[in-house]
Amino acid sequence: MENNQKTPILRAQNVEIKFDLRGKILTAVRGASIELYEGETLAIVGESGSGKSVFTKSFIGMLDKNGKVTGGQVFFRDEDMMKYTTEAEWLKVRGKRIAMVFQDPMTSLNPVRTIGEQIAEVIIWHFKVSHAEAKKETIEILKKVGIPNAETRYHQYPHEFSGGMRQRVVIAAAIACRPEIMICDEPTTALDVTVQAQIIQLIRDLQKELNMSVIYITHDLGVVANVAEKVAVMYAGQIVECGTVHEIFHEPVHPYTKALLRSLPQLGIRGHELYSIKGTPPNLFKEIKGDAFAPRNPDAMDIDFEEEPPVFQVSPTHYAKTWLLHPYAKEYAAQIQERDRKRSEEAAAKPVDAFDYSNAEKLLEIKNLSVSFKARGGKFKAVDNVSFDIYKGETLSLVGESGSGKTTIGRAIMRIYDKVEGDIFFDGEKITGKQTKQKMKELHMKMQMFFQDPMASLNERAKVDYIISEGLHNYHLFDHEKGRKEKVANIMREVGLSPDFASRFPHEFSGGQRQRIGIARSLVMEPEFVVADEPISALDVSIRAQIINLLNRLRQERDLTYLFIAHDLSVVRFISDRIAVITKGKIVELADCDELFAHPLHPYTKALLSAIPYPDPDVAGRNELLTYDPSMHDYDVDGPVWEEIVPGHYILGNQKELDGYRRELGL
Repeated sequence: MENNQKTPILRAQNVEIKFDLRGKILTAVRGASIELYEGETLAIVGESGSGKSVFTKSFIGMLDKNGKVTGGQVFFRDEDMMKYTTEAEWLKVRGKRIAMVFQDPMTSLNPVRTIGEQIAEVIIWHFKVSHAEAKKETIEILKKVGIPNAETRYHQYPHEFSGGMRQRVVIAAAIACRPEIMICDEPTTALDVTVQAQIIQLIRDLQKELNMSVIYITHDLGVVANVAEKVAVMYAGQIVECGTVHEIFHEPVHPYTKALLRSLPQLGIRGHELYSIKGTPPNLFKEIKGDAFAPRNPDAMDIDFEEEPPVFQVSPTHYAKTWLLHPYAKEYAAQIQERDRKRSEEAAAKPVDAFDYSNAEKLLEIKNLSVSFKARGGKFKAVDNVSFDIYKGETLSLVGESGSGKTTIGRAIMRIYDKVEGDIFFDGEKITGKQTKQKMKELHMKMQMFFQDPMASLNERAKVDYIISEGLHNYHLFDHEKGRKEKVANIMREVGLSPDFASRFPHEFSGGQRQRIGIARSLVMEPEFVVADEPISALDVSIRAQIINLLNRLRQERDLTYLFIAHDLSVVRFISDRIAVITKGKIVELADCDELFAHPLHPYTKALLSAIPYPDPDVAGRNELLTYDPSMHDYDVDGPVWEEIVPGHYILGNQKELDGYRRELGL
């Protein structure tokens, strides 16, 4: 974005932030600088731990008690806020002029107070108006952020709202004082793609209406392409590259920026390994010599390990901290660029053969499966008469929003829920209904599950050695202690963990490493079939690429079959052979991966696809968000049937809809 303004609304210069953690000093932000102009949207991107949130919390004086700004300045409208010494000074800015929307709305909302009272309190505090006036203003703000029946919802509590609606409430509280700047800290990370798209659009609309400047903190480059005008890339506490959204996406120069973009599943080629950033970020307790990214950069030069690069100007709006921009490195940088271009062309020229279903054996058969739960006033049907097959060696992905029933299906297959209607067959044998202990033991060895949140599924008081060995102990799968240790060491190597880590506890690992521990725990049982329940949704983009590659490699080496559960269609496209789309407990469409993306037919599938944030600002600007309304189906007289509309492509619809789908396909 070109800016003719002489003075930015916010200017951070060489900010340094340190934390005193049990006597050890951690330098979380190491001389970071940004500028934000009126009405502009700036995205700060980077992996977890890069310093994004800490940096922006310093703009509103919200560092925790162990943190302190030890250097630099932050000017808000030419006033240096780093000179503030009292909470009273910060309160004149925080909320009223600079507001913040946090990642998890439940940490921002008081669970025992109505949402209306919480927003009204903000208005009363800052504007000294009566309660009646604040209530009237709150209802108007709730309407503005898209909360239906605002008068009624005013009196409800946070737990009575969905995740997306709670995020709208937090945004309502943030804009209640008409701030000049809104900082959004991962505002859509925990949301479904369709809800995420709605929240992004809401923030965009509010920004225009209220003439706000917005700072987005995110690790999702698809979101960045949709919302940002300017992008700052952060690594190890420094801004390593900054430019317009087009410069960052189309002309990145820092190796870290390039690596982040190459790690995206949307830009990968199915059947080929996704690019992943090797290694881990540096230890910020220690002094960093040279370029912080050098140990993870396979193309690093000698000088990268010796001396920190200065900031090089690429254009009036684009700068980066990398020695590749030094005149002496010009030839080497051109060689790297040419090599990467050739690699991409070679990968694209080698398409991978599609899964051969002609001779495939069915491993799992689900027939008329329904799962109900007790709810107030009766039963809630989470899964409604679902049927599908999974073939040996394939990856079938089950995709849908939260509450669609996909995890319930996975748990019913694993017999975590055993009170189900319908039948499930594994390798030709029925596994629903009452089973003998011996039969259940055999099933638990052949069928395993990877969970979404590795920390919640790992015993935090147990060492890795015990966690991985638990199944071996339960089912007596080793003859002697030496054999058990060998099995643990081998499976740890296979999933990319050092066997030396066996004596550590889960909290000593990163999110990606914890997910590897969960995968090792399941695979040590040598299963044939795995339910992978959102195994990468909580991970950074670069770690996500590593886990996707690991799952694909393990599938080939161990001849595994996956049911992959996800809400992110961009990931699903890279890992799946077939995709089943589910909503409200019913599978509405099932097809080969390429067929589904090329010819989506059901309106719900189209809505999911339209909501995928594509990491290219040119494409993102053209995407039209489609909404799905279940009431568009008229099934009162002509009910829906499950039909194979073309070979391998199934869809749920009544006769009128099926005729329309056929016309759409030109049949």
